[in-house]
Amino acid sequence: MNQKQIRAAVEAMLFACGDPIGADKLAQAVQLPQVSVEAALEALREHYTREDSGLCLLHLNTRWQLATKTEWADCIRRLLDSRRSVPLGPAAMETLTVIAYNQPVSRAFIEQVRGVDSSSSVSGLLEKGLIEEAGRLDLPGRPVSFRTTDTFLRVFGLSSLADLPPVHGAETKSDTASKESEG
Repeated sequence: MNQKQIRAAVEAMLFACGDPIGADKLAQAVQLPQVSVEAALEALREHYTREDSGLCLLHLNTRWQLATKTEWADCIRRLLDSRRSVPLGPAAMETLTVIAYNQPVSRAFIEQVRGVDSSSSVSGLLEKGLIEEAGRLDLPGRPVSFRTTDTFLRVFGLSSLADLPPVHGAETKSDTASKESEG
């Protein structure tokens, strides 16, 4: 397979998949080394940065996703006649912030930080796909833990959690994690 064919195959798989996918899985599908697929991904990303393209290639942590450019969102929204999603309220934003900066976290940890019941906020964030279950913590009762998703990264325009703005005067993640294991 030559470079053009690899690029075309990767592009077709990204389009068909729709969801973020790792270069390793794409490489397995085309039965080529991951390095070849990563080169094709970079070439596609560069191709989509041109002004005459309505698409972009997002790099979300270790996965890639073909998406439309944000400047065409209004046209797409009108075409699909999609309902506008309800913006997140203050409680949901607080909950999402606690999860994003401290993940994976239990509902009890979220409620301890916020000082109020967070069940409805967590449920709403799960429904919107901004958070997901991340397994169970090794604590009494084995509570479910939550983490953010690739949808969270995309909605907030982040490539990875490292792109989150710093929280001034906040504890370090290791301090928070040790408190989580205590409580």
